[in-house]
Amino acid sequence: MQLHQLAYFVAVAETRHFTRAAQRMHVAQPSLSQQVRSLEQELGAPLFNRARGNISLTAAGETLLPLARRILTDTETARQRVHELLDLRHGTVRLGATPSLCTGFLPDVLRLFHQRYPGIRLLVEEGGSRDLIRDLAGGDLDLALIILPLQSSDPALVTSPLIRESLVLVTSRDEPPLVTGRPLYVADLRDHPLVMFRRGYDLRDATVTACREAGFDPNFAIEGGEMDAVLGFVAAGLGSAVIPSMVARRLGMRVTPFSPPGLQRTIGLARRRDVEPTRAAIELQRVLWEYLRDAATTGNLPDGTRLLRGPGADPAISPECDAPAAAPLRLDLPPVGAHPPSPGTF
Repeated sequence: MQLHQLAYFVAVAETRHFTRAAQRMHVAQPSLSQQVRSLEQELGAPLFNRARGNISLTAAGETLLPLARRILTDTETARQRVHELLDLRHGTVRLGATPSLCTGFLPDVLRLFHQRYPGIRLLVEEGGSRDLIRDLAGGDLDLALIILPLQSSDPALVTSPLIRESLVLVTSRDEPPLVTGRPLYVADLRDHPLVMFRRGYDLRDATVTACREAGFDPNFAIEGGEMDAVLGFVAAGLGSAVIPSMVARRLGMRVTPFSPPGLQRTIGLARRRDVEPTRAAIELQRVLWEYLRDAATTGNLPDGTRLLRGPGADPAISPECDAPAAAPLRLDLPPVGAHPPSPGTF
């Protein structure tokens, strides 16, 4: 049973005339009649009573007609839905992002994407990079904005480095500055109360690693919060916190950068290697890159960030790189008695 045979059958049933049905379907009448007979042979029952000048449905034809109409309608609906998806009128993109990015540039990116493709539904999952990588590998996400390098090599993922961002120290303005008249070093955090993120949070791992590389374990005044909670605790004067510069610029707190080269992190886009991205996911990548490229060109990237790829690159269409394994932090310690510089990029 073929779709065009059902379409010919419905046309004859509605016109009660083989010639007019052939005209409606834009086929020769003998061809249409032959296909209807083939359908009857396959079903093992006549569908029409063929009296001269009077075509009527048999009992088998009456039974088949509503089913045939439903099949043809569902087929057309399926065709339209696929075309709508290809035309980006409908669909869903599941995007994961770290909390700091959700309060950073991501709202502006999603606003631009929604303006361009209002019919595409956006599902945003907020979490740490480890959780997002797990969800991405499990098929629960299409794309994820994460912190690079990955903690372990995952051959199922490919990543595209996007921007590098400085980390800064934030303190309540009601508290005295940690240092005055000189640069801030990681070593200055020794014995200083810190508000610390929950376990598994990228910024927690970055801060703890930097402190240990500088020769000490950080002093936690309070720990276990997400971004909003940590910022609230800092504002209340419970301690300082190391946070991304793009988040710090929106706050009314004291912001102190680390001495160059400072503390930095790399933000990248990840997806599964074995799954072809949908058209909607590709377009979201393109909008993300266009936003970052235009912001870099006009000098409107968030403070403390810089673009990592050239102006001609496009992560939505150019080859991506293998997800790298985590690289250890390295410290270039100064002579004894000098203030140690902070770690480099991580």
